[in-house]
Amino acid sequence: MGTVGTGAEETAGERRQLINVAYRLLGSVTEAEDAVQAAYARWYGLPRSRREEILSPGAWLTTVTSRICLDLLGSVRARRERYAGAWLPEPLPDRTEWDQAGGADPTGSADPADQIVLDESVGMAFLVVLETMTPAERVAFVLHEVFRYPYAEIAGILGRTPAACKQLAASARRRASVARPPVTATGQAHVVRRVKEAWESKDITALVGLLNPAAVMTADGGGMVGTVLRPVEGGARIAQYMVAIADKAPGLELLERSVNGVPGLVAQRAGAVVTVASFDVLDGRVARIWAVRNPEKLRPWGGRAVR
Repeated sequence: MGTVGTGAEETAGERRQLINVAYRLLGSVTEAEDAVQAAYARWYGLPRSRREEILSPGAWLTTVTSRICLDLLGSVRARRERYAGAWLPEPLPDRTEWDQAGGADPTGSADPADQIVLDESVGMAFLVVLETMTPAERVAFVLHEVFRYPYAEIAGILGRTPAACKQLAASARRRASVARPPVTATGQAHVVRRVKEAWESKDITALVGLLNPAAVMTADGGGMVGTVLRPVEGGARIAQYMVAIADKAPGLELLERSVNGVPGLVAQRAGAVVTVASFDVLDGRVARIWAVRNPEKLRPWGGRAVR
């Protein structure tokens, strides 16, 4: 018989871990929340006698959540191939800035974004690389490399041998090696601040100097707002595009904010957040820009930026 409590309080206490696992596996706060809610629904759908037999409800919920995410990744990949333009993970604000006006969910938690630990494994560059992995590679890599789950447990989730799971993680690790560790927060903040100043002054020369010549900017509007459908390549072209945006969007205000745990920029108009930009800085210059404009992905920001 199990020795761990099976009440709502005990299982609700696992929600933070489950949300952290699901967000890294799916790259979406909304989809992560749905996966976790589905796992809880399966838990409470078990007869009480069956729940009492489970020694570790947390381990059971993690296994079920991971399997749900694995299934979702297969269908999600197909949907994202039909997505209007580039698909980017949902950006996360700093814990002091996200909106919790939505109230608690059935498990007693606030906004699911509030449960996510912001570290290198949720950096935009890292999450974008995770998108290049197969569903099985992503599950094996995230569970082992980020959460330190043993291959024997991952094998039960993926339905493969521990040796096969180890190979999957190794393959994923090679893909992830292209995601460089972020520069220091101070160094990143300095570059982002200079980009903000040059953008506000519409100084193309200054922007070109701050951008790597081979820089790439990717924008995600989800077909709901206007934006480029393909990545803009080259520092000069990106600088020209940024200034053109400033010309076409009078009243746009740029704010320095933490995005997925590192310095980024938030653009707002009339107090409403319209764009969240993440940056990859290399040798003091911006190498990548990820701009999320899809309103549905800005939900954790509450629609308003904190001043």
